Amino acid sequence: MAKRFAGNYSAEPWRGYGPGPPMIFGMMESGLDFRQAAERIYPGGSYGNGSAMRVAPVGLFCYDNLAELKETARKSSRITHTHALGMEGAVLQACAVALAVRTESAELDRGVFLDDLHGVVESDVFRDKLVTMGALLAEDASRPKVIAELGNTVEAFDSVPISIYSFLADSGFEACLDYALSLGGDRDTIAAMTGAIAGACYGLADIPARWLDGLENRDYIEGLANQLWQLKTDRMGES
Repeated sequence: MAKRFAGNYSAEPWRGYGPGPPMIFGMMESGLDFRQAAERIYPGGSYGNGSAMRVAPVGLFCYDNLAELKETARKSSRITHTHALGMEGAVLQACAVALAVRTESAELDRGVFLDDLHGVVESDVFRDKLVTMGALLAEDASRPKVIAELGNTVEAFDSVPISIYSFLADSGFEACLDYALSLGGDRDTIAAMTGAIAGACYGLADIPARWLDGLENRDYIEGLANQLWQLKTDRMGES
């Protein structure tokens, strides 16, 4: 996976990467193990939201196995984000996607959804954010208050909770993304994470056709999705 990341960056370095990953990839090309490279750039590890942003396929594939989900999410995060809070952000996002897959949109209970997420977090900072999310949803809080209490920065402990909140604050794929984008901050990543959860819950049919028609590399992305589904169904058939 680390080699694939480095290859993708080498092929398209203009994609708007942050400063850290390209430095990691450069060290890898010099023969340094990616784990050592990540630690060298970010002493103690990065707790940004990059690994949470990309973790959705783990939530889809491991939706029925929490232990495997947590282990795989941490491993995928560790390539670039080795701080405990960075990895926990990826785990929480993957768990939100997994819960959304298992939830019929018409039966979504926001309180139950948050309660289920409480059971997977280990740090006080994420626990506190989940409690705050419940209170904000109960009062239908204003956007400025949501931003002030949850945060909208690049740190995983801000952007992952506010992405989950954006999913729970509205109904329907497009409405959830519109809400996420309205919160500002690191909104492209926040919207990406919100969209991953909302897509898992509401399904492909709820994504506006005008968005799909303009999607770059649509055939490639849909092909990857079908391969992931086939791998999962093959495994389930073997068990």
